[in-house]
Amino acid sequence: MSELRDTALASKAWPFEEARRVLKRYQKAPPEKGFVLFETGYGPSGLPHIGTFGEVARTTMIRRAFEAISDIPTKLICFSDDMDGMRKVPGNVPNQEMLREHLQKPLTAVPDPFGTHESFGHHNNAMLRRFLDTFGFEYEFISATDFYKSGQFDEILLRAAERYDDVMKIMLKSLREERQQTYSIFLPIHPETGRVLYVPMKEVNAKDGTVTFDDEDGREWTLPVTGGNVKLQWKPDFGARWAALGVDFEMYGKDHSTNTPIYDGICRVLGEKAPEHFTYELFLDENGQKISKSSGNGVSIDEWLTYASAESLSYFMYQKPKTAKRLFFDVIPKAVDEYHQQLRAYPGQDLKAQLNNPVWHIHGGDVPESTLIVPFAMLLNLASVSGAEEKEALWGFIRRYAPEASAESHPDLDQAAGFAVRYFNDFVKPTRQYRAPTEQEREALEALRTELAAYDGPVEDEALQSIVYSVGRERFDPMRAWFTALYEVLLGASQGPRFGGFIALYGVEDTIALIDKALAGELA
Repeated sequence: MSELRDTALASKAWPFEEARRVLKRYQKAPPEKGFVLFETGYGPSGLPHIGTFGEVARTTMIRRAFEAISDIPTKLICFSDDMDGMRKVPGNVPNQEMLREHLQKPLTAVPDPFGTHESFGHHNNAMLRRFLDTFGFEYEFISATDFYKSGQFDEILLRAAERYDDVMKIMLKSLREERQQTYSIFLPIHPETGRVLYVPMKEVNAKDGTVTFDDEDGREWTLPVTGGNVKLQWKPDFGARWAALGVDFEMYGKDHSTNTPIYDGICRVLGEKAPEHFTYELFLDENGQKISKSSGNGVSIDEWLTYASAESLSYFMYQKPKTAKRLFFDVIPKAVDEYHQQLRAYPGQDLKAQLNNPVWHIHGGDVPESTLIVPFAMLLNLASVSGAEEKEALWGFIRRYAPEASAESHPDLDQAAGFAVRYFNDFVKPTRQYRAPTEQEREALEALRTELAAYDGPVEDEALQSIVYSVGRERFDPMRAWFTALYEVLLGASQGPRFGGFIALYGVEDTIALIDKALAGELA
């Protein structure tokens, strides 16, 4: 254990670097609360999305890294801002008219348009929890409504009333002049309409712990700041929540980064130490535009899981979190193959390399064996040339290539075969474009056909790759032009797998037949 800890304390993998920052907080004394608290937040105005997965997955990676370098217990809280007012009716839910009547009410006070839960907020919280449970995340769930109404937040709310001017000073600096005139950190919940009110305060009475304000009709009200009668605006809420819970670490997207000094300042004014934070870059679609829930660009979590495993998505999330990444369908095959390459490399690595390997962080140190003996990219090409509609068609080739393999002994391979057929039919098939060979390419393909027809050695990747290579080396410089020709003429794709491996999998006879089709003009 000490070797693992010593190696982890020096590891350059980003989860360990973050974990060491958290550990520094408790160099002199352990946390009074008895554990280190990691938090991730969620706005339940819509369904959980791929960014939610990324945030919880990455936070979990840092939590696991922390547990490798420290004996201090840890907790992960998933906090739902379900007391926020519903500002607009989401376009993807039923009973839109009914929802319009409840605009500006806290999400947990809006009826559930699906009719399955006690409120719209409860419905979306249930979706979030089911989502997190599906991936096996370990977390404790907190609803903002419960947090405000149960009294858990009362002490900090009373402190916010007491230090109102100091908190306001932080907020006013960040606001335009016209907004400053009406701004208050407190948003009262109207006792009659139940709506969240954005109105200025006439008085904040720290002694009584109350706020006095006029509603939209000019009627004056005085409410206690405790017990769920009042909520905080979202930026003060962020810092106040850190203070109330004693949060040690929270990550968020770059779009929040300018607010970090505000969140930290409010947490400190309320008498608590600000947490460590980590700002990650946002995801972009294939055109370089920011992915958003409302525009529906990019890849959804369900879409990724239609074509690849959750572990491949975790691998994608692990890579360079501080670099903006394009998240669209073309990245999926690459993520699958790279994830399995890392799994295969892991057993042969020393401890330092293992702790730098993404799979250690994806699996919390309990790394499984890969049973994907055929790369996903190769399965896609196989689906392409065989026109496979079902994964069983691919298994016909796989059994010939690896007679010992079965769905039971190689579950990764079986799962990937199903994903490959689906991905091919949805993405590759509609855009596949074969072209006719040039004269030079035709001559090279004829030479390759002759070599393959005469070949009587073992049907192995390397032996077949050397044939492909020697045919190309005599005729092409650079060699990439030869491989590009093979992919474009025979597979209808701009790139592909090691071609010797493809021949071994597809079969020498079938590859000869494929070359004959291309030469006869039947593919282009």
